[in-house]
Amino acid sequence: QVQLVESGGGLVQPGGSLRLSCVVSGSIFRMYDMGWYRQAPGKQRELVANISSSGNPNYTDSVKGRFTISRDNAKMTVYLQMNSLKPEDTAVYYCNAQPPWKRQPYWGQGTQVTVSS
Repeated sequence: QVQLVESGGGLVQPGGSLRLSCVVSGSIFRMYDMGWYRQAPGKQRELVANISSSGNPNYTDSVKGRFTISRDNAKMTVYLQMNSLKPEDTAVYYCNAQPPWKRQPYWGQGTQVTVSS
């Protein structure tokens, strides 16, 4: 049973920073492509950033230069460092793990990020 557990969300003022973590248990983490998605109220879930099993990152345009995705295969963890946060970054952030042998990815339960003064 593969489980993804996110942490690190919270309330932060505009311009502040947060670091999200997602720990994966139960499978071969190093083979997964990993991603962070977010869903704001009334909006569809969208990709924020992903990182391949070989460590290549990719970002949506709205977070380029502000967010950094990274992974630690020894700790089976993927991170999302979020700097210069804006109110429009407010959303529930979800971790996603895509094994190469499976069509559907695994999802975490989500962590709330609120950017407000």
